[in-house]
Amino acid sequence: MDLFDVKGKSVVVTGAKRGIGKATADLFASRGSTVARLDVEPGESILQCDVADEGAVNAAFEKIGKIDILVNNAGIAVRKNSLNITREDWDKVIAVNQTGLFLCSRAAARSMKQTGGGAIVNLASIMGFSGGLFPNPAYQASKGAVVNLTRALALEYAEFNIRVNAVAPTFVRTRLTEPVLSNPELLQKVMQHTPLGVLPEAEDIAAAVLFLASPAARCITGVTLPVDSGYLAR
Repeated sequence: MDLFDVKGKSVVVTGAKRGIGKATADLFASRGSTVARLDVEPGESILQCDVADEGAVNAAFEKIGKIDILVNNAGIAVRKNSLNITREDWDKVIAVNQTGLFLCSRAAARSMKQTGGGAIVNLASIMGFSGGLFPNPAYQASKGAVVNLTRALALEYAEFNIRVNAVAPTFVRTRLTEPVLSNPELLQKVMQHTPLGVLPEAEDIAAAVLFLASPAARCITGVTLPVDSGYLAR
């Protein structure tokens, strides 16, 4: 038996145009899954959808039909401290990272409930467990919410045979982290908090997502798995 078999599964990945979302969608596709790639930006093979828009989410999931696996990857950041971030920017981050994840999870769970179960994997962050290295309160608050919402939904959906877990990456080189990792001073600070001395690639995060969605994790739910090169061990 292949414990990591996802062949023939219907998979939805949000924020799938680039970065971790694209790497995850590509990995599932390479393993024989049928993948629906959602993103707010248009693109080849992309089903355009703003996850913070309830109507758009419901329409997209209705169009997709049966869902076995949902990967809630869509996320944004506004790197401003608490004294300078506007209410508008705060609301935008919470709307995508927290509310959007909830709306997609609910839509997927309604479908999974009718078909015998499934798996939801959320993208949290090491910032959901720590105050972070740089002021980024909206993002940190939203990812802390993802960690606990993962637990809450895992308990609620367990009776429907729906597992809910999350992956918490450290800094991964994507468009989201470019302002930090392209600055030598900031990168040095990040590496000082990276015991393994190497940051994960998007493909490393995708592998963790695949594990949590696969039969290998059939008895795992409500867990957030750090892929952080030792960041949280300190």
